[in-house]
Amino acid sequence: MPTRTLVLLAHPHLDRSRINSALADAVRDLDDVTVHDLYAAYPDQVLDIAAEQRLVREHDVIVFQFPFHWYSIPGFLKQWLDEVMLRDFAYDNGPLLAGKTLQLVTSTGGVEEAYRPGGFHGFTVTELLRPLEQTARRTGLAYNEPLVLHDARGTSDEELALHAKRYRELLAGF
Repeated sequence: MPTRTLVLLAHPHLDRSRINSALADAVRDLDDVTVHDLYAAYPDQVLDIAAEQRLVREHDVIVFQFPFHWYSIPGFLKQWLDEVMLRDFAYDNGPLLAGKTLQLVTSTGGVEEAYRPGGFHGFTVTELLRPLEQTARRTGLAYNEPLVLHDARGTSDEELALHAKRYRELLAGF
């Protein structure tokens, strides 16, 4: 049975996003990949919890694709976590999502050098994403190394195309 991948795309203004739009477009046509734009699916930001849990159950790899804002995920993706990943669905009585994988795909506005000890932001992106790593651990999800594109505004078209290709290859490899 093929590996099914769910991309939870969480960008509040995807129509104005050069990076996240290009990344989503790069994987949309892959077999067994479902790109689920949360903001488009729920413009009122009222989630259908049963439908979202069904999507998680039906997929082997869960990808959070989002712009890195204020050292975290967009608010609606946090709401998704709070409302979908509930006790007895995602945790308690054992790691209920064991056998599935969490993959983070994000972009930053800052350059990579700014995300290090002593750098402008003081921490690496990996360190700043630790709460999501722990969420994976708590729910039994395997946690893959995040795929990060730094300097979103300064990324050339060629660099973006290469990053989109890496993203596509990553998802195709699951």
